[in-house]
Amino acid sequence: MTENPALSNLSHETRHFDPPEELAEQANVGEDAYDEAAADPLVFWETQAERLEWAQKWDTALDWDPPFAKWFVGGSLNVAVNCLDRHVAAGRGDKVAIHFEGEPGDKRSITYAELTAEVCKAANALTELGVQTGDRVMIYLPMIPEAAISMLACARIGAPHSVVFGGFSPESLRNRIDDCGSKFVITSDGGYRRGAASALKSNVDAAADADGSPVERILVVRRTGQDVDWNPDRDLWWHDVVDRQSDRHEAEAFDAEHPLFILYTSGTTAKPKGILHTSGGYLTQTSYTHHAVFDHKAETDVYWCTADIGWVTGHSYIVYGPMSNGATQVMYEGTPDTPHQGRFWEIVQNYGVTLLYTAPTAIRTFMKWGAEIPSEFDLSSLRLLGSVGEPINPEAWMWYREHIGGDNCPIVDTWWQTETGGIMISPLPGVTSTKPGSAQRALPGISADVVDESGQPVPNGGGGYLVLTEPWPAMLRTIWGDDERFKETYWSRFSKQGYYFAGDGAKKDDDGDLWLLGRVDDVMNISGHRISTTEVESALVSHPKVAEAAVVGATDPTTGQGIVAFVILRGGNDEEGADLVKELRNHVAKEIGPIAKPRQIMIVPELPKTRSGKIMRRLLRDVAENRDLGDVTTLADPTVMNMIGDGLKSDKPSAEE
Repeated sequence: MTENPALSNLSHETRHFDPPEELAEQANVGEDAYDEAAADPLVFWETQAERLEWAQKWDTALDWDPPFAKWFVGGSLNVAVNCLDRHVAAGRGDKVAIHFEGEPGDKRSITYAELTAEVCKAANALTELGVQTGDRVMIYLPMIPEAAISMLACARIGAPHSVVFGGFSPESLRNRIDDCGSKFVITSDGGYRRGAASALKSNVDAAADADGSPVERILVVRRTGQDVDWNPDRDLWWHDVVDRQSDRHEAEAFDAEHPLFILYTSGTTAKPKGILHTSGGYLTQTSYTHHAVFDHKAETDVYWCTADIGWVTGHSYIVYGPMSNGATQVMYEGTPDTPHQGRFWEIVQNYGVTLLYTAPTAIRTFMKWGAEIPSEFDLSSLRLLGSVGEPINPEAWMWYREHIGGDNCPIVDTWWQTETGGIMISPLPGVTSTKPGSAQRALPGISADVVDESGQPVPNGGGGYLVLTEPWPAMLRTIWGDDERFKETYWSRFSKQGYYFAGDGAKKDDDGDLWLLGRVDDVMNISGHRISTTEVESALVSHPKVAEAAVVGATDPTTGQGIVAFVILRGGNDEEGADLVKELRNHVAKEIGPIAKPRQIMIVPELPKTRSGKIMRRLLRDVAENRDLGDVTTLADPTVMNMIGDGLKSDKPSAEE
């Protein structure tokens, strides 16, 4: 495994920060949780499951038939009831669930009683439209309350939802609709992004109008008021259908293993993977980890996770984890720089945010903008900061602590994945003496290790592959419709040991604390979003001027990784220059989505290939990161690397084109 050179000396990080004394004294979870979990992990997780409301208690905590798991077997519950009704029944209906802030500045504060009523109405509407238990519902919405309402309504009636990030293209949306056979889509006319209304309904139309599409009904939220095409036999306005429904709905309890959602993530082939999560185990772990990692106090905290609901962070730590704990949280529709670069800190100040969970990409962007911007706002309400989506470099960690946390807020640097469902590795804020840039240790009840090529644990100071050695409640159950791909993707590399391989590299420092080193396969981490090199290569080759393409993820100071593409043109196309590069970058954005737009594209006469025809992406990554090349003797034409290296240095189009 090749280490990220930027993180190669982290074994010797000497800076550490003890928890603030007051937080340590009042922390939700203490050091004893590690001992309790180690003594009997299943009893530990049963204790956490009892934090929820079950219609029927389970008979067996875990049925483990590697690699297939069933948690809380025989138990039944309703996820939406746990996130809503039980808080209202306990007399907390007047508590604010969501402070919504739209990018244009519109505001809504929704109590738990109001949110419960809206979810009941949406559940009744979906039932009226023919959605039945087990039907998949595709959700393609901006960051507005209706996104959470739609998810909870689906959970309430037992219809697994599949949320697609609003930045994905019609083709990406169509692939996901087709894969899970969704007959129902919830979308909006559009959303607001960087001061302008973006279109969403038109993307859904393009996907639904394709030959063979299973889509029968499209429910449309009016958000921007822009004109949209309308098919009266298929399309319905949310306000026409939902608003007239009863705000009462009798929720049915579902088996603990009933499918809750399918969330698609990039794979090492062009076809995205539909990650399946079920109900009881997933909610147990997301609820507990939100309570423990963020030291959440329902009576006093205002929590803000800045992720989009289209990603797993939004599922687990905007909707299900926080709402199961009765959190009051902020939901923001737009970008950090609209209408000004202090928008995040203005929101923290206005709502008195106490717990902030954001991505290293955002933190590095704020660093670039300058510390004078957050200094203009009162951030004294903050008491804990979180990091998610990718490894955070120590410099960004320290800047976050100093300029956002006032040198007093613990930072919980969390590692987890779409597949794990919930946080797996993180400091505990009342226990851990934190180190800049380290996720540190597995949470109570989680078994993680770093192993070498043969699956043997590495000693302290060593690096290797991050693995999970025991099942956990929120684990993915399979890849939708493809058990064999599930086994091959996650369990084959260390099948002898029975380990789940996360796809990430990690290092143990001299104290045994964990440092994440990023992906070791061909999935890139762009601003915390996983993009497959194969997907981008396929998009490039679909352009009529492109014959062949190779894509690598190169270290980027802002986004973690940037997409760098090397392209050979088809015969007769010798066009070069900025116009063609811009055309190809925009083509990728159209095919996959703006998040997949390459940072750089280089037109090359040839790609570095072995004599057997295999592209040596390792060498392309070395060039893209300005490293000295390793051994090139296996290449069919070693001189091609000189041409590529010279060309890349002189051709660096802006990522903002």
